[in-house]
Amino acid sequence: MVRASGLRGYRTLMHALGADADAMLRRYRIAAELLDDDDDALLPLRSAALLLESSAATTGCADFGLRLAQIQDISVLGPVAIAMQNAPTVAGAIDIASRYLFVHSPGMALSVHARSALVPDAVEVRFELSVSGLASLRQTFDVCLGDVHRMIALLAGPHYELRSVALPHAPIAPLSTYARFYGAPVLPAQPHGGLHIAHATFDAGLQDVNAALRQLAENYLALNFNDPGQTVTGRVRQALRRTLGTPENSRAGIAQLLGLHPRTLQRRLDAEHTSFDALREEVRRETALRNLCETRIPLSQLAGLLGLSEQSALTRCCRRWFGTTPSALRRRAAASPSVPLHP
Repeated sequence: MVRASGLRGYRTLMHALGADADAMLRRYRIAAELLDDDDDALLPLRSAALLLESSAATTGCADFGLRLAQIQDISVLGPVAIAMQNAPTVAGAIDIASRYLFVHSPGMALSVHARSALVPDAVEVRFELSVSGLASLRQTFDVCLGDVHRMIALLAGPHYELRSVALPHAPIAPLSTYARFYGAPVLPAQPHGGLHIAHATFDAGLQDVNAALRQLAENYLALNFNDPGQTVTGRVRQALRRTLGTPENSRAGIAQLLGLHPRTLQRRLDAEHTSFDALREEVRRETALRNLCETRIPLSQLAGLLGLSEQSALTRCCRRWFGTTPSALRRRAAASPSVPLHP
């Protein structure tokens, strides 16, 4: 699910593009009045994602997600925004966002990696989006990462030093459009999407901070919302995404990361009616679908990214998952790059 505030500005943007917003909302069974009257209403994340992808295709607006992010602000996060704006430093605000982003949507995750693999002397703020069964999430990812960028820019002010932006897809809009939005170099078709920011930005203090208000907001979040990532299933899924293609992406490796014995890990997954192999299969399938439909990464490289031994193993997996070969699925996506596919 995702809170209705995530679509704030949608109708305004559609009107500016000369399109019928209400017709699109009806197509995906989203009540238009929720966008006007109830920021806290919960919408299916899959419906919201399909709405954004299809709206971009219908309007011919390749940078639809970036334009929507330009309309939104930090208040879309509700009580999480209040806690963030009253953190002592930028690092503290991002930490709050990473811990409580699930309140906005359990399908979204923010994590901080102290050493960027792409940019020297930078920190990676990685954003992950999980929407089962959708091949195209360009616009949805763009609005989300665009929001994160604008939030950090607001909090850090003149101390914000964005070094580079990584996109997990090959964008339809020109890279120059992204560069203007972010004010930094943009690297497409990366294994992970996120912002690569100078270390100094994280130490910057926020202005007009009210520590008591921050504590009230955090207490409210802790008391009223249960983090789905605290289930063993959620924790394993997150660890699998972050270690995919590495030696740690094994039952023993994930168990060690979570501080559990492998047998204990499997018992707890059994209690949640799933298994390690099923979760790893799910993460591999989602990653393969996104990379085949949104990037031009070579198939041999994609096989390695998924932790598969060779390209033929990728072909076998794709036949099982999608009923076709990797090349055929990629050709299908290339034929209609702005149309959301959901095999």
